[in-house]
Amino acid sequence: MFGKKVDGNPQGRIDSLIGAGTRVDGNLCFSGGLRIDGEVHGDIEAAEGASSSTLVLGEQARIEGAVKVAQLVTNGTIVGVVTVAESIEMQPRARIVGDVEYAVIEMHQGAVIDGKLVHRDNRSVELKLAASN
Repeated sequence: MFGKKVDGNPQGRIDSLIGAGTRVDGNLCFSGGLRIDGEVHGDIEAAEGASSSTLVLGEQARIEGAVKVAQLVTNGTIVGVVTVAESIEMQPRARIVGDVEYAVIEMHQGAVIDGKLVHRDNRSVELKLAASN
């Protein structure tokens, strides 16, 4: 499991694992790839500058807190605000109760979002101000 590709994504290496039957109370900060099959009661955030961070939630996973990552692949439950800089894949048993901010989203039949979807445009915007004479 460690060091393998996640869903064919070479950037999706799993560096850390929180197994089924494990409960973490508190916030988590990670870089690289994190797979959760247990429970986390706290916020989960990718380390600053971890633009290739990937969070994978198994079917039994449950997160109660905000999630802020580059990529998310979920088949579990999140109760909290989700902010994904790049892409989110929601597999058939995925459930999110909270608002989701995303750039690219893929939802399989059966996945549920109970909250607002906010599309984030990753294209940079250039602002030019007219010079006054």
